[in-house]
Amino acid sequence: MQDAITNILNQYDITGKYLDRTAINKLNNYFDTATNRLKATEIIISKSSKIVKETSIRLYSEQPELLRPGGNSYTTRRYATCLRDIDYYLRYSSYALIADSNNILNERLIDGLRETYLSLGVPIGPTILSIQILKNVVIEEIYNSDSQINTTEVNILSKPFDYIIQSLSEQNI
Repeated sequence: MQDAITNILNQYDITGKYLDRTAINKLNNYFDTATNRLKATEIIISKSSKIVKETSIRLYSEQPELLRPGGNSYTTRRYATCLRDIDYYLRYSSYALIADSNNILNERLIDGLRETYLSLGVPIGPTILSIQILKNVVIEEIYNSDSQINTTEVNILSKPFDYIIQSLSEQNI
């Protein structure tokens, strides 16, 4: 897994260039936001089961047909699989948040989802909705905590979730 520092250094190393003002600014931004990313990840870790539960409640209240016969969460096994997947999105998003890089999402999540969802015939719409809801629940939990992360950090918190949503939306699953 590469973090923002490794990404920047590799980019400049490949081209054989010294770090310039742009690279230094990116590195400064990474370090300036590190504390808030760590605080946010700590909250995600401590409240992960609550976040997954709240996400599923909201998802199934918006899409109750998923729980009905013929729905993709019908049967206990499928319901448990959906909760497991929501937990995966949360865990890998927290990794990407710490690293300030989406590489882990590509390596460990997006590529695997493509193959798995295609083979199982999982509809992408409810999956994207669950990730959007997950993002909203995470942001609410972080703001409701005493973390003192301000609203200008929403972009940092949203980035991994938005990346997953965009990546899945671009696929023709």
